[in-house]
Order: sequence, then C-alpha cells, then structure tokens
Amino acid sequence: MAQTTPNHTQTVACWAAHDPSGKITPHVIKRRENGVDDVTIKILYCGICHTDLHHVRDDWGITMYPVVPGHEITGMVTKVGSNVKNFKIGDKVGVGCLAASCLKCEFCKSSQENYCDKLQFVYNGIFWDGSITYGGYSEMLVADHRFVVHLPENLSMAAVAPLLCAGITVFTPLKDNNLIESPGKKIGVVGLGGLGHVAIKFGKAFGHHVTVISTSPSKEKEAREVLGADDFIVSTNDEQMKAGTRTLDFILDTVAAKHSLGPILELLKVNGTLSLVGAPDQPIELPAFPLIFGKRTVKGSIIGGMKETQEMMDLCGKYNITCNIEVVKPDQINEALERLARNDVRYRFVIDIAGDSSNL
Repeated sequence: MAQTTPNHTQTVACWAAHDPSGKITPHVIKRRENGVDDVTIKILYCGICHTDLHHVRDDWGITMYPVVPGHEITGMVTKVGSNVKNFKIGDKVGVGCLAASCLKCEFCKSSQENYCDKLQFVYNGIFWDGSITYGGYSEMLVADHRFVVHLPENLSMAAVAPLLCAGITVFTPLKDNNLIESPGKKIGVVGLGGLGHVAIKFGKAFGHHVTVISTSPSKEKEAREVLGADDFIVSTNDEQMKAGTRTLDFILDTVAAKHSLGPILELLKVNGTLSLVGAPDQPIELPAFPLIFGKRTVKGSIIGGMKETQEMMDLCGKYNITCNIEVVKPDQINEALERLARNDVRYRFVIDIAGDSSNL
C-alpha cells in the first residue's frame, strides 16, 4: 500500500496500474483533506501522455505501485482553502505535471519551479506531507493552489487538457527564444505527434513560417491542410534536406526516438538554435561539424513554470488554440495505451473521467 497520512480521509475512485504489465484497472485511493493552501477539483478530463505509458510499465525503473497516472488534468473547483484567494468554487482549472517544489530556491523564486531540485510530480512523486502522489486517472484531486491554473472560458475542457503537458512543453522553448512576440521567423518542427501538432499551431498563431520535418511523407497533407504548416520536409529525402540547408532560424525537436541531430542541424541558419523536448531512451547523435561550421546551439527544455503555464493558457484562449484529440472512456484506457505505444492516435487521447454529463 502506498504511503498516506492520517489526514488522507477521502476515498476516491480511480484507475491504476499495479505491476509492470501496465494493465489499468479500477482502484480506490485515499486523498488528503483540503488544506488551507489547497483547492479540491472534480476531475472532468485527463489527457494520456507517453510518460504515463512509461510509468505504468516501469520502463524507467522508478514506478511506485499502485500508480495512478495522469498529468493533463482539467476540472472544476469544489472547495478552496482559507489561504486561497485566486480561485473560487466553480472555476474551470487545470493541473499539469507539478505537485510541489521547495518554493525557496532561485528557480522557484524566478517562476521556474520545473527546475527545482526538490520538484515533485502530480503522480509517482512524494508530496510535502510524505504521501505518494496520485494523478488524474481519478474522479477527484486535491492540489496546492500554487500549482493550478485557470482555463480559458471559451475553450473545450477536453481539448485543452493536453496543453498542461504537451502544450507547455513546446511553448516554453518558443518563449525562451523570443518567438512569442517577434513574428516573421522561419521555424522547424521535427516530428508530427502530440507535441508537434501543438507546436505548429503555436508557430502559426505567433506569426511564423512553419516547416514540418518528418520521416513520414503520408503526414504532409494533414500538416499543411489541417494544421496550417507552410512547408514539409521528408527527413529521409536527401534532395529535400539539401534544399532546406540554412533556411531555418529555430528548430523544435519533439522526437522521442534515437536519431542523429546532424542532418537536422544543417537546416539551421548560422547562429540558429535547436531545442530538444523529446526524450529518447538512448543517447542521440550530435556530430561536431554542423555545430562548428554553423555556430549553432543545441539546448534542452522540460515543461515550464506555473507563470508560463498560465500565460500559455491565456494565449490559447486568445488565439483559440486547442489540441486535436480522441476522447475515450475509462474502460478504454488500456486500449488507448496500446494504441499510443503504436503511435496510433491523432494526436492525443483524453479520458472523459466524469462521463457525458460533464459536456464541457
């Protein structure tokens, strides 16, 4: 049994994995009482992230079973603590990857909680009270208000759920490279999946020329006609890659499989930047010559801080940006995870936790 405290008195229905088979079954957990800094959230929707798949199967050797995945959570506030001033009952809110941080270090003080040494995640983490955190594959969540964001009133709560992970993951490097309010750049997006499709939408909304770089020629029509990409390069086509040499100011690499950065770097202009947000389980290839002869930079990025996450949500409301999703019911989670493992989704699964009655 996962560690709880005497304060964990609320019985909550959820869906959990109990061993490395990764099979999800109905389960019951205990949540803490709503504290002075907490909000209690009735969960309506929860996105399914590839990270969930790794955790339920213990691919990284860190899973604490039973594990309740889910860090793309949207719902309604049902209770607020006495110290909470920025949320009220009935608010539409979202919770992403972060559950707690030290709140005192240089990163926490500069709204970069995602780099805090004591960062704890919404599931498979250890909260301040010593309890193991459980995620959004459940009917209710108690969250510290400092790790909760407001959702735009004009957007579907199902379609914004993946923005809490996939969205902020691609938004942050765009912001870090001054691409939010400086239109007219030529940016590339490597990989057209859960992260890549949102990156295209952001790139176009912020006024940039967007080129998709993919191994799959079959994705070109959708990239252009559905998502609005300006150009498409098949990375296995030598002629197309050569024609794209030194044409891009910035590249966002979302691919989570082992690959070489050499050919991709050649697409960057001199002084161009490539930002990695995918997480291959094997070392990537980084040849020296494309760096040296192009004065190029390679950097990484992981999700974002809470201030950035709220900024992203507000901009999504302004530009009407949501994720392309397929909604599934809780009894379809295992099927969805199997399909996710085969990359058989366009582009993100979202679980309808509350059922059709939520209708939001």
